[in-house]
Order: sequence, then structure tokens, then C-alpha cells
Amino acid sequence: MKILFIINPGSGRKEVNYTGEIQKFFEGSDHDIETFELPEHCNPEELKNKISTSNANRVIAVGGDGTVKLVAECLLNSDTSIGIIPGGSANGLAKELGIPVQLPDALKLVTQEETHPVHITRVNDQLCIHLSDIGFNAFVVKKFEDEKTRGMWGYFRAAFKTLLDTPYMEVTISTGSETVRRKAAMVVIANGTRYGSGAVINPGGRIDDDVFEIIIVRKISFSEIFKMMVSHRPYDTAKTEVFQSSEARIHSRKKVHFQVDGEYLGKIHSLNAILVPGALKFVIPQDKKVAPVSEHPAG
Repeated sequence: MKILFIINPGSGRKEVNYTGEIQKFFEGSDHDIETFELPEHCNPEELKNKISTSNANRVIAVGGDGTVKLVAECLLNSDTSIGIIPGGSANGLAKELGIPVQLPDALKLVTQEETHPVHITRVNDQLCIHLSDIGFNAFVVKKFEDEKTRGMWGYFRAAFKTLLDTPYMEVTISTGSETVRRKAAMVVIANGTRYGSGAVINPGGRIDDDVFEIIIVRKISFSEIFKMMVSHRPYDTAKTEVFQSSEARIHSRKKVHFQVDGEYLGKIHSLNAILVPGALKFVIPQDKKVAPVSEHPAG
């Protein structure tokens, strides 16, 4: 198998020499291994050209969710499968797919033959594999990017600061079958079930079905945060609502913070989301079932 590793040296775990560790792991292997370190300001066309000319059967993103997203853009609707070596601060998508955190275990997995199709959403023309949202969490992502402290502690510091300064949104949400108007702290377009912090926002979600979930968090409360972080019990529908759809349009009266897969993308008035089924083929553990976190549906 020809395997191309796309390495982001700027990801969270900067102390690891991924190029050296990968070459050492596959020394004497029958697999044809190639590594490519992303430049600081990577041109997507340069990356697409690198993947195309490598003739790799499999491309492995080494980094966080942003690196996975960058590589995935180049592999949409192709026969080339994608794998992950978790190297970011949160690694939300890797956790979602059951990718081992330990480097040797993750490297062993990438040679597995079996792959699994997953759907993505297009959110304002951005590829979203995992979670996109407006409001509270997007504001947290913005503050996290400004924090000097990285990792989970930096994220929680940013979340605490944001909790004290979260404006509520007035939003109109339209799907193919209904339109609702709500006052909300955040609205999530969810392929996955949980954030990299471990907070389960979408207990009944799957990334291999024919819908995504729209999570309307009407009020940020400690009881709902406890459910997201610990108990994973059904939400209080007076505070959190869940809808399923394959398309959605969300409009906010005022501009609101917006993020996709952990990348802050500024403020917007409107968000359009549409499902793209089976767009990517991921390498995941054979015993990993892409299934809901809980059998208890939210709402």
C-alpha cells in the first residue's frame, strides 16, 4: 500500500517528531511510505497537487481537526481513503471515530484494509465533517485562539470567559419540512456527537446516516452542561431542542460568531447547510461502530 502522511508541524503536540517517528515505525515494512510537512501558509492547490502526484492509496492527516479538514477537502468523492494520526489540542473527530491517541497504535491502524463511508455537510460552502455552530461555542473558539494557554485548560478558560459574556441570538431555522423561530445561546449543525472537550452535544447522532442534527441550545445552564459532560441523559426540551434534516437554513437578526470543525470563521447573518452522503472513506478501528453515544434520544 502507498501511504502519504500529511503532517502539520504547527499542531498542538509540537514536541513529537512525527516525520521521524513515522519513518522509524515503517522501517522494513512492505508499505511504501511518504511524508509531507505542511508549510506555515499552505496553498490548498499545492496540497491537492502533492496528493495527486503521490499516487497514494491512502492519505493520513497528522494533526488536529483543522488538518483533517484540509486533507479531506482534497479527497472528497474520491476512491482514496483518509486516516488520522491525532496531533491537535482537542482531536474531536479522531475521538469521534475511535482513533487511538497513542502514536504506535494509531500508526498500526492506518494500514488496516477496511474503511468506512461517512457523510459531510456543506455549511456556507465550508466542508464540515464533525460540528459547526453559531453563538456560544463559536465565541469560545474565537477566545481560545486568542488565549496563550493551549490544550484543554486553555479551552475551559475561554469557555468560562465566554459564559459571562454570551449574547442570546434571535434565529429563524428552516428545514425542508418546517420553520421555527427561537431565542438561543447557540445553534449546532451536528454530524458528530461530541466536541473535543468531551462535551456530548448530540447523543443520538451518527456520521454515516442520511441526516444531520440541528441542536438549538436555548439556554446555557449548569444542568445541561452536566448532561453534556457526564450523564449523557436526554435534554430538557425547554432548554435544548434537536431536529433532524438533510438541509437547513438559519438566519440571525444580528451577526453572530461562526465556526466549522474548530476553525473560527468570523461573524455571519445566515447559515446554509446541506448533507453530502458518503463523501469520504475513513480508516477506523474494525470494532468501532459509528453509533450514537446513548440509546436515549435527546429531547
